[in-house]
Amino acid sequence: MSDEKKIPASRRGFLTAAVGAATAAVAAITTSTRVGSAASSEGDASGKPRTVQYGMVIDVRRCIGCHACTVACKSEFDVPLGENRCWVEYTEKGVYPNVGRSFLPRLCNHCSEPPCVDVCPTNATWKREQDGIVVIDQGLCIGCKYCIQACPYDARFLNPVTGFADKCDFCIHRVSQGLAPSCVNTCVGGARIFGDLGDPESDISRIISKNRVTVLRGDMGTFPNVYYIDADHTDELDARRPEVREVRVTTHKRDKKRR
Repeated sequence: MSDEKKIPASRRGFLTAAVGAATAAVAAITTSTRVGSAASSEGDASGKPRTVQYGMVIDVRRCIGCHACTVACKSEFDVPLGENRCWVEYTEKGVYPNVGRSFLPRLCNHCSEPPCVDVCPTNATWKREQDGIVVIDQGLCIGCKYCIQACPYDARFLNPVTGFADKCDFCIHRVSQGLAPSCVNTCVGGARIFGDLGDPESDISRIISKNRVTVLRGDMGTFPNVYYIDADHTDELDARRPEVREVRVTTHKRDKKRR
């Protein structure tokens, strides 16, 4: 007699229902923790594939300046000492007792019109068509630093270990598996929201639609895909304004001057 026949019918039904419920629960959890990497295969009403553009919103109201994002990024990619793929700037302004401090997380903006792509002589830097992430092929990079100089956000650096250009790539190895970038996963305040800007139903699109957002150096015409909520864009040049009087920016980078 088989094992299945030894089990009473009522018990078999209970076990089947239990296994089905557990499977559904696991599927629900897996779906809720993914960022929707398969969205590019979906089409619109005309049947054409929908354009995917990954981006990030940083809600500065939730940032506590703990640098957990920076540490997680350095650990994920073994970033050399003194260099950063992402970092947090401190802005202190005013004269006692009218003083204030704010935080400004920074990273590659994965621009829609990235100047770093245009200046690369070997095409080592390009913008992926499937998701809009700007990447670097270190097999083609010659370390000329053209892209580093072209980036208006100071998001690139020459890796002293490899000798090639390096920067944030939205943790493409995680995103391709449907997982959030390491900095998003680690943010203790939940200040970082990552997703598809091309999907009006995504969390990031809904947040942008309900909040006033800004970008860094919008005047450069790069159309960045990293947005900020309630960011203080005060710069040291603003110290000449009478209501500010004094500004100090701490970049926590090798190059102490903000760019």
